[in-house]
Amino acid sequence: MRIKRITEVVGVKVYTDSGDYFGEVEEANLCENKIDGWRIKVGSSVASLIGGARGVIIPHQFVKAISDIFIINKSALPNPDSELDEIPEDLI
Repeated sequence: MRIKRITEVVGVKVYTDSGDYFGEVEEANLCENKIDGWRIKVGSSVASLIGGARGVIIPHQFVKAISDIFIINKSALPNPDSELDEIPEDLI
């Protein structure tokens, strides 16, 4: 198993565990030198499903695999029927 640097993961395509394209990795959110979550720039086809948001933060525990692509658990995605929480200014 090869450990990747965060800089190698930025720009990697993100897919759900059901094989749907979701977007691209923009950056990692760190907390106490550990990855807490990932900011994902969503694809245009997905943006309409999540209320037009251009990006979401996926907690690291929902990431299933990181290699040439990112695979995330589909249950990590925001529910399109619920209101999206505002992203704190320090995360923008």
